Amino acid sequence: MNQASSNNAIAANYLAPSEAQSLKEEITATAHALGFDLVRFTTADPFPDTQRILEERIEAGLLSGLAWFNMERASVAGDPRNLMLTAQTIISLGISYLSDIAPQPSQPGTPRGRVARYAWGLDYHEVFKDKLWALHAHVQERLGRAIEARALVDTARIVDRAVAQRAGLGWYGKNTNLLTRERGSWVLLGELLLDVALPPDEPVKTNCGACARCLPSCPTGALIAPGVLDNNRCISYLTIELRGPIPMEMRPLMRDWVFGCDICQEVCPVNRKAEPGNHPEFAPHAGIGPSPDLVGLLEMTEEEFRARFRHSPVKRTKLEGMQRNAAVALGNIGDRTATPALIRSLNGPNSIVRGHAAWALGRLGGGETRSALEQRLLIEEDDWVVEEIRAAISEISATVG
Repeated sequence: MNQASSNNAIAANYLAPSEAQSLKEEITATAHALGFDLVRFTTADPFPDTQRILEERIEAGLLSGLAWFNMERASVAGDPRNLMLTAQTIISLGISYLSDIAPQPSQPGTPRGRVARYAWGLDYHEVFKDKLWALHAHVQERLGRAIEARALVDTARIVDRAVAQRAGLGWYGKNTNLLTRERGSWVLLGELLLDVALPPDEPVKTNCGACARCLPSCPTGALIAPGVLDNNRCISYLTIELRGPIPMEMRPLMRDWVFGCDICQEVCPVNRKAEPGNHPEFAPHAGIGPSPDLVGLLEMTEEEFRARFRHSPVKRTKLEGMQRNAAVALGNIGDRTATPALIRSLNGPNSIVRGHAAWALGRLGGGETRSALEQRLLIEEDDWVVEEIRAAISEISATVG
């Protein structure tokens, strides 16, 4: 659409102030009926401060592990009209994924991993998109004409938290998450861009004050300053986005997390008072749940992985990544009942899984473990895996010595 056509569309969709306010109230009520917990409105004006901060973080190398998060993306994210030229209003919406269910801890003989809460249930992208387009349909029906819109959820080139902050949904926490009064940071965010101008809401004036509990709680030291995250050290990045080997120095710090991490949210005082949403879409499903059996993950086939996680955010790790993560978690938990499964993975077809299984076996130790590593070393052809096996043997030797 050219600029002239855009101006004509904007003029055609002008609403008188009273009608715009009435429509805003109806949209809010409809959004709540659709299952959104939080609804606020802001303009589609640019976000120059957000763009500047993104560019600074990229230049500092804090996002270097995400090749797709480049200066061009930061530039696009700085102005919503790069995504929809006729955009006048952004509706910022949030759904709580917090439930009353608690993770199951590992028991001797049954080592379990941990999954970030947002991934316990269905893929939020699918859930959000359906609700956003249903909301758009309501707006069109209410106005009796076609309304240009765009539904955005997480992967779009817009900064969801910046939109939510300006719309008054919440404020930036020192752990970089958006905090809301009612639901804490246990909130999934999305937006609906409309070519209709509606009254914007004001940002909230709340902040974290002197509280900084989240910063020292991060086991990998990813929170390097209030509101500043070194993405390359974040457990969520290491378990989800990173392809290939996890840096050896990071592995012991990852504890039992196999998909994402909630530590900086769990220690937050605001989150301890948050009201659970208990939405059925985000309750644990058959796919994953909060505490998966690590040996089961390690021995899963490609077909089983696809079937189990087809409608789960966990599919983003791919089978190789999940088995890599499971091996690291098993090495950190230290339950030697997992030794046979790790030895089978050490002799499996995937080099990334073999290397991390070797690392985990080095942590577990034992004569059977050392023998398996030495036998694999005789036939291993991948140079990186050879280095991992040698390091694991050395660790066992040091422990015995």
